[in-house]
Amino acid sequence: MAAREQDRGANGDGWVHCAQGHRHWGRFGAAGLLVLADGRLLLAHRAVWSHHGGTWGIPGGARDGAESARDAALREACEETGLDPAVVVVTAETVDDHGGWSYTTVHAALTVDPPALHPTDGEATELAWVPLGEVDALLLHPGFAGFWHGPDAPSH
Repeated sequence: MAAREQDRGANGDGWVHCAQGHRHWGRFGAAGLLVLADGRLLLAHRAVWSHHGGTWGIPGGARDGAESARDAALREACEETGLDPAVVVVTAETVDDHGGWSYTTVHAALTVDPPALHPTDGEATELAWVPLGEVDALLLHPGFAGFWHGPDAPSH
């Protein structure tokens, strides 16, 4: 999603309605980091006060003005989990475009063993490296569930 000149650097926090009539967080779209390491996926248990609170999903959030999806996903993952972006290798991006709003899943691997991580900003109550075969047993964020059961998800 291209940013208009006046939006460059603008904070992306805020609700928008897409062309499909859905309400989404992120004035300029949103992005999340799908980190796969040793057959496990990094998931965050969303705080009850957050949108779809109590569900599990990947770390992510609103994109700022001219921020790329890759940069937004890395920034959000660092803010929410403390994951060092220097140990993350981006391997692909998948875009879910709703017309006027999009969510980009940034696929990534690590250059180190999966580190122990703890929620750092209050948006999650718990972080876990979940084996791929156990992801479906969790109550998933609806947007992530749609991705997870779609063609672009890792084999599980």
